[in-house]
Amino acid sequence: MDALPETRSRSTALPFAALIFGSACLAFGPMLVRLSDVSAVSSAFWRMGLALPVLTLVALIARRREAAPLALKALPWGLTLAAGAMFAADLAMWHMGIHRTTVANATLFGNGAAFMLAGWAMLAGWERPERAKLAALGMALAGTLLLLGASAELSPRHLMGDLFCLLAAAFYAGYLIVVMRLRGRLSTATLLAMSTGFSALLLLPVALLGPGGFWPGDWRPLLGLAITSQLVGQGLLVFATGSLPAAVIGVGLLVQPLLAAIIGWLVFGETMGAVEILGAAIICAALVLVRR
Repeated sequence: MDALPETRSRSTALPFAALIFGSACLAFGPMLVRLSDVSAVSSAFWRMGLALPVLTLVALIARRREAAPLALKALPWGLTLAAGAMFAADLAMWHMGIHRTTVANATLFGNGAAFMLAGWAMLAGWERPERAKLAALGMALAGTLLLLGASAELSPRHLMGDLFCLLAAAFYAGYLIVVMRLRGRLSTATLLAMSTGFSALLLLPVALLGPGGFWPGDWRPLLGLAITSQLVGQGLLVFATGSLPAAVIGVGLLVQPLLAAIIGWLVFGETMGAVEILGAAIICAALVLVRR
């Protein structure tokens, strides 16, 4: 017998809260990347490298507490490597895009992953295209365009950066798809530590050989990036993927542009007019609708 609606709601309340809070933490990423004094790919590496020791320690402690610790030979190395490779490509593309386009454009195109993930899950037959979820996705898209459309600046000058951010969105959607497949086989701590380790290994040679600085003069933005985006943001997001459908995760990711707009308004004095406020309200309504 299926669980009662109230029971299902309670069982997903914690993962949904984790998704929203994790997405909110990820919203600080573009600002911290811009504040760092290293190259785009180097900032991606340090995000992973600084978080890796903490994630490894947490994963080892968690495995010791498990009744039947996971054997190394039982680990799905191939899928985890694929997750790490796609995450590394996502970060490299997105960080390069942030430096080559506007923050609004980077946020708008980078969050295309939300719709790519939900669309793939429905096309692949993972999830039924329920009317409420389709309506929520449509509302989320409309709200995002209203929220960021006025600030977005489509021009040849930003074309390369916009393309980098679109590629990043595709890689991030692929990363989330693999993570959703792995969550039934690995704990949050183990999965995040392994994928972070693979990503760091793949990003290191590119960061060392590429143009721009590698060693930071100011560690604070990179430490903030590792804590907010990788330890907390990705940690909570990976945890949420074990219990929530792709459509809910996709809409939840759009907390990032919503919070980014609010930060720009409160911290940087960027104006939020009636159109932007309407877009923010529509995204909030989509978050409520997708939970039903």
